[in-house]
Amino acid sequence: MRGRAIFLAAMLLATTALAGAHAQQPDIVQEHIYHTHAQLTIDVNAWADDHPDIVDLTSAGETVLGRALHVVRISDWSVDTKPDGTAKEVVYIDGGHHGNEHLGTALAFLVAEHYIEGWAEGDEAVVQVLQTTELHILIMLNADGNDMDTRWNVRQVDLNRNYDHHWNEHDETQPGSGPFSEPETTANGIYMREVVPNADLYVTMHTGVWIMLYPWGIIPDQPVDWELFHYIRDVVHDGISDIPIQNANQGLYPNSGTSRDYGYGVMGFPTFTFETDDEQWLPGTAEPLSSRLGEELDVMEYLIENVWYWRARLEVTNVVVEDDVRLEVRNLGHATTANASLEYIDGDGMVAWASPMFTVNASSSASPTFAFDRGVLTGGGSWNLNYQKRVIDAAQWVNESVPSEVVDLRPSTDGAALPIGTAPLLVASLIAAVAVEAKRRGIDLCGEDGEH
Repeated sequence: MRGRAIFLAAMLLATTALAGAHAQQPDIVQEHIYHTHAQLTIDVNAWADDHPDIVDLTSAGETVLGRALHVVRISDWSVDTKPDGTAKEVVYIDGGHHGNEHLGTALAFLVAEHYIEGWAEGDEAVVQVLQTTELHILIMLNADGNDMDTRWNVRQVDLNRNYDHHWNEHDETQPGSGPFSEPETTANGIYMREVVPNADLYVTMHTGVWIMLYPWGIIPDQPVDWELFHYIRDVVHDGISDIPIQNANQGLYPNSGTSRDYGYGVMGFPTFTFETDDEQWLPGTAEPLSSRLGEELDVMEYLIENVWYWRARLEVTNVVVEDDVRLEVRNLGHATTANASLEYIDGDGMVAWASPMFTVNASSSASPTFAFDRGVLTGGGSWNLNYQKRVIDAAQWVNESVPSEVVDLRPSTDGAALPIGTAPLLVASLIAAVAVEAKRRGIDLCGEDGEH
């Protein structure tokens, strides 16, 4: 205990001196000393000043004692979308719920540093991530507790038992007077709901037992999106790290009111609690933090670089419309959706027909057939696919257009004519089919003048 106190005192003296000089920590200090809030403030502002093209610094709110909850937002801000025009994926990370879990806070800092420095160095993998993804990183949530080296905030509340998800159902120790009773958790909840409501990944970083925990903590049951979490576990174990990855209730202990279960159960995010081990006070160690947490950083890089896959990604390859509707759809993502439906949108933009809901499992395909009333077909109509990103009820719904070239509109088998106005759709489908077959056979459909 005495060695720990001496180490902490040295840390405070070093960072106080640096703060007074208004200088970012040099690597030799930063790699061996945990952050105070004052030094973190200097470092994140230096990032924002030095890299305005990718770093947008904001605050989610304040602690009980008025310390700013810095959020470092990292992306290629010269563009609002990905190169293909679709929305960027969003990753939300927070650290430091427990003030004395310094390695968890350090891991959040190092993730931000990795992408900022990688961009500056032209790292190809980093550049690709920041062109397609937004990283929102709240490095130190319990800034008051961090500087006092205590688990709790200054009101003696465990912030990671203070969220509005089955609050205090396990008779938790020091969960607060009610859900979101603390300014720190209130700010974090608001940021989730208002700034990153459709995050594609949420990781909260802690220290204690070397393990990654996914929902649920409240019950021992596997989450409904177990395929996604098991897929990530298997890939990580296959070639990145042998860190245990388990359901939180079974892998650690039953708990309620956590940010992890709130993120999944209320917000619908795929979520992990990343616990570094608790060997964080090693007097005399020469191992830098980036090396100490190198394996954890490798896992985080994998989660971030592959974030596109952490939801259902349905692609319709064929729609045959006859007396019924036959659909071919594949799921490119690693999450299942059980609530998909095909919709026909009439010329007035109204949903004229919708199929029953169907399931497309993660990384799989489905070929459902539906009864269909051809009377709804009109000129200028289109087809959409409506589904949830994940099975969890809170997951975001998406509505995506089905490309017209995959729609095969055929006459009724009883010889009935197509409804007025739909003939152009049939002609277009036939032309597309002929073109695809010609391309397959290597036939040039263009004349010498290059016209079809």
